[in-house]
Parts: sequence; C-alpha cells; structure tokens
Amino acid sequence: MVTGEAAAGGAAPTGPDPKTPSAHQLRLFVALAEELHFSRAAARLFITQSALSQQIRDLERRLGVRLFDRSSRAVTLTPQGRVLLADARGVVAAMERLSRSASTQARRLSGRLVVGTIGAEAAMPYTQGVLRLLTDRHPLVEVDLRSLHFADHFDALFRHDVDVVFLRPPVPPGVEVHHLATEPRLACLAASDPLVDRDRITLADLARHPVIDVPPQVPRLWWDFWAADPRPDGTPVRYGPVASDLEGLLHLVAQGRGMCFLPAAARDLFPRPGIRYVEVTDLPPSTAGLAWLRENRREPLVEAVVAAARHVAATRDREAAGGGGAED
Repeated sequence: MVTGEAAAGGAAPTGPDPKTPSAHQLRLFVALAEELHFSRAAARLFITQSALSQQIRDLERRLGVRLFDRSSRAVTLTPQGRVLLADARGVVAAMERLSRSASTQARRLSGRLVVGTIGAEAAMPYTQGVLRLLTDRHPLVEVDLRSLHFADHFDALFRHDVDVVFLRPPVPPGVEVHHLATEPRLACLAASDPLVDRDRITLADLARHPVIDVPPQVPRLWWDFWAADPRPDGTPVRYGPVASDLEGLLHLVAQGRGMCFLPAAARDLFPRPGIRYVEVTDLPPSTAGLAWLRENRREPLVEAVVAAARHVAATRDREAAGGGGAED
C-alpha cells in the first residue's frame, strides 16, 4: 500500500543519495591510501589538510565504515579500507576515462565540408580513400559531394561554393594542390579518324586536328596543358567548337568536329559510341590532386581533408615502394 507524499501525488525524492560517495571523495581516498600521510596527500591534491580530513570523515560516514586508523604517529588503512580501495581505484579510473572521452568528443571536428569533383574523380580510388579516411577520423563531419563541370570548377572554389575540389592540375594562382596520382594522357578521337587504327601516335600526327575548346571563364593555363598547346615543334594548335562539360566534349568528338586529350582512366570510365582512345608517345602525363584556396588553408575542415589526402598519398607511395603498412 502506498502511503504519505507519494500517495498524495507528490514527487518522489530527487537529488543525490546522501549515502553515495562522490567521485571527488573517492579520488581523495585513493590519494590518501597511497600516501598514508594527510599532509603529503593534501599537498598532492592541492587542498588543505583540514579539507582533506573533513572529506574523508564524510566519506566514511556515507559508506558506514572506517577507512583509516589515525594516530599522532601514523595513518593506516583499516581492513575494510583495504578491501574498498580496489573498487575506489576502479571508479576513479573509469571517471578519468569518461572525462578523457568527453574531452575528445568535445574536440572532435564537426560541420559540413563541400567537396567538388570533376569528370570521374569521384569514382577514383584515391578520392574514395581520402573521403573514407576523413569520415573515419571525423565521423561528425558531413561530406557534401558535388559534381562540377570543367567550365566552372575553379570558379566554384573562388566563389566559395565548394571547400575543396578533386581535379586535374595545373591550377591557377591562389589555389594549392596536393598530388594524389599520375597517369598517361590519351588522344580522344572520332571512331572514323584513320589514326584510331594505330596502336600509338605522336603529337605531330595530330598537328592538323582541331582541339575542342572551353568557355572563356576557364583558366587558359589549365586548358593549354590539356590541349598540349604549344606543341613541342612549335606548331600552333587549331581550336574547334566549345564544350563546357565532359559529355558535351565527347559528343563533339564523336561528331568528328574536333579531338581532345583525356586521362588514361577515361578509356574505361567514358567509353562512348563513335569515339576511340589512342596512346600518344610524346604527350606528358597528367596528374590528379586535391585543391583548395590558399587563403583557406587554415580552415579546420580543409586542414582535415588535406591531412587525409596526405596520408592516402603517403600510404600509396610506401606500398608502391614495398614499404608495407600505413602510419597514423
């Protein structure tokens, strides 16, 4: 039968149980048990001797047992104190772990990182490795992945629409990049072009072929590299129609209105009717990297993804050299 305040609909008693010791008191108990000297223990704990003595008396009252025998000459643990010391140490250690874990959680990086990719960079192993490591290290970070056209992928950085971009250098001034991979470039030609019957060609073989151009907002530094302009022998590059994205570029090539150079991965990632890929023996390779604005290099989210990129690249280099496992 329920009686009293509870029966009258009153609230149950709240607040700490007066018989439950505090974590602070247990820390004092462990310190005194290790020192067996009130003055030394108080100095270690940065409290006064009288405050320590008062807290120990209150702890003994709460537990209902005497923990220490005190005399003018010595402080010793009672048999009950020796038994309870192991449990007290366990509670103190658990509280310290909890405090460290809470501190770690408070310091954990969080927020939204907007990541741009161009072409097939989102599907490349290094991109997936970097983003996987980033989310493993910082599970509270939300990654927003956006596909960008090559006509605006640098503009997206400068407009702060994205924080970083997985792209193909070169990059314009004000942008920093961390190298992630290197691979050959191939000539992308119409299937009707006589050169597609060859296993390999040279840039000289392509001297009369117009190259698909890009919109004027694309940094010329970038497209000159991808157009191989100028050619090694000084032959001027003749430009054809303009494309603002990869699908438009491939469509123009298939129509025979021009050619382009693409990374070797395009052969597997972008097979299309009406186009063929051919190796070019004297064409310098392309690189892939993670890019960010120099002015944003100290932004915590940018620093985190750049650190992940460096780790992935270093691990790949060690594995390529036969160096074995990864490092933190």
